[in-house]
Amino acid sequence: MSTLIGVLINFVGLDPIKALFWSAVINGVVAAPLMVTIMLMAMRRDVMGRFVLPRALWAMGWLCTGAMTVAVGLMFATWRS
Repeated sequence: MSTLIGVLINFVGLDPIKALFWSAVINGVVAAPLMVTIMLMAMRRDVMGRFVLPRALWAMGWLCTGAMTVAVGLMFATWRS
C-alpha cells in the first residue's frame, strides 16, 4: 500500500520533501494530546492493573509530555509562512 501511495504521489506532482515535512509537523502536533491520553491511562489501576506506572516513570512521563507540548506551542508561536 505504501509503495502504491508513493507511486501515486509521484504522478500527482506533489513534492515528496514537502510531504515529508508536513507529515512530521502533523506527527508532532498529534503527539502531544496522544501523550496526555497515554499518561492518563497508564496511571489508572483499573486500566493497567498491576502494571500501573511507578512514581518515577509517572514524573518522567509528564515531564516529557510537558516538553512536547511546549515544543509544539513554540513551533506555532514562531511559525512564519
